[in-house]
Amino acid sequence: MARIAGITLPKNKNIQVALTYIYGIGIPRAHKILGESKIDRKKTTDQLSEEEENLLRQLIGKFTIEGDLRREIGQNIKILKDINCYRGTRHRKNLPARGQRTKTNSRTVRGNVRRTMGSGRSKSAQKT
Repeated sequence: MARIAGITLPKNKNIQVALTYIYGIGIPRAHKILGESKIDRKKTTDQLSEEEENLLRQLIGKFTIEGDLRREIGQNIKILKDINCYRGTRHRKNLPARGQRTKTNSRTVRGNVRRTMGSGRSKSAQKT
């Protein structure tokens, strides 16, 4: 079992998919890492040799990943909240911060999960 950056990679997964289990590494960065290390993308995690694992550890160590990345993102959001900018207030209210509509979407965030929109009859129309 390969253990890289404190994460145990799954055994029978393709190495490019297994690398995405590390927070901060997606498919494009996994391709870049595998390209630099000259490891075949079709290999599975259990087919890696010790030298390849060590090479992956060195290449992944250059990036900000896992706890450091989570901490950095959290600090950035805290700064936005502290300066009371628009994005910070949206984060504070737990609402979408990137311009998405909230009238019909993001109901689970706002708590309006069971509310019918437009298809139900109004109370005044039911009485007559």
